[in-house]
Amino acid sequence: MLLLIPGPVQTRPETRAAMALDYAPWDNDFRAVYAEIRERVRDLAGGVAGEHATLCLQGCGHFMMEAAIRTFIPAGGKLLVPRNGAYAERAVRLATEAGREVVSLHAVDTEGVAPAAVAAALAAEPGISHVVMVQNETGSGIVNDAQAVGAVVRAAGRRMILDSVSAFGALPMSLAEQPELDALLFTSGKCLEGLPGIGFAIARVDRLEASQGQAGSWSFDLADVYQHALRAGWGSFRFTPPVQALAAFRVALDLHAQEGGQPARLARYTANMRVLYDGVQALGLTPYLTRQHQGPVIVTIHQPADPAFALQPFVDALKARGVLISNFYNTKAPTMRIGCVGAVTPEDMRGAVAAIGEALQELGVRQLAAA
Repeated sequence: MLLLIPGPVQTRPETRAAMALDYAPWDNDFRAVYAEIRERVRDLAGGVAGEHATLCLQGCGHFMMEAAIRTFIPAGGKLLVPRNGAYAERAVRLATEAGREVVSLHAVDTEGVAPAAVAAALAAEPGISHVVMVQNETGSGIVNDAQAVGAVVRAAGRRMILDSVSAFGALPMSLAEQPELDALLFTSGKCLEGLPGIGFAIARVDRLEASQGQAGSWSFDLADVYQHALRAGWGSFRFTPPVQALAAFRVALDLHAQEGGQPARLARYTANMRVLYDGVQALGLTPYLTRQHQGPVIVTIHQPADPAFALQPFVDALKARGVLISNFYNTKAPTMRIGCVGAVTPEDMRGAVAAIGEALQELGVRQLAAA
């Protein structure tokens, strides 16, 4: 089965094989594995030893987002969220239910957030301490320019939390060049092609030390995670970790390095995206984003206007041909989401395009343009 969703992604056999063994997470031999993982992902992010710390929680990217909001923004504190996609909307809910005040910057989900609009919103609201932004919106496939937005946040003397869950490992990032970032958030099961189950934050040590005691949640307190790591001396989890997923993640990091690291992974995903984008256009389907704004992680496509089309039967017809895509969408217009990430090649994508054409034909869909 070719898994074409934005995450969890298709993985290599070597990565899955590492899950087959049992481990004790606090065993002396495994301590070195976890310490190595923490250092390697910090280095991948362009972090600096002593200035940045890698912190982990069991769970998904939403857990990391809530933890970062709670940790770095005090109760009642004010944050700006550029809202140009479904995952920004989720950040709004996480912040609101954590008792933080959200200032919304509404934008369309077909182009990236405008740095000038962020600058204007910060100038209008001096009480905003943080900007919380999603780097890659997997509702539509749009990429927000973290470096350009970070520059205006830095110029305004504010802080930033960046959701890089579906971007880290493929899109470029340098924490050393973005001191306004309190935390960069990502997970194991996306562009680094590990198994799901681990959320990561790479955070500034000085900001962690300044944020102690304000999370209002023991489970979601990254400052407490950091203090526990210091007490343990080697970065131990506070509670039982998904240890098999950690072992697999180290293998995934090895494979990422062997491929050529972030630039090579971005090149492969970009090639995947181009094959898919061009292929569905050749079939007569309409991508949700223009080519200018299309990111490398996921291609979102308007559903055909033909009454013969329905998303679940289409997903089932594709699955029968060995291709599995999401059976839901996050845009206001009816769409379908097809991932370009994971252990997938451009040749795989050409096969997927052929399967899409066959599935549409089987369903009797003739009017392929959007409504």
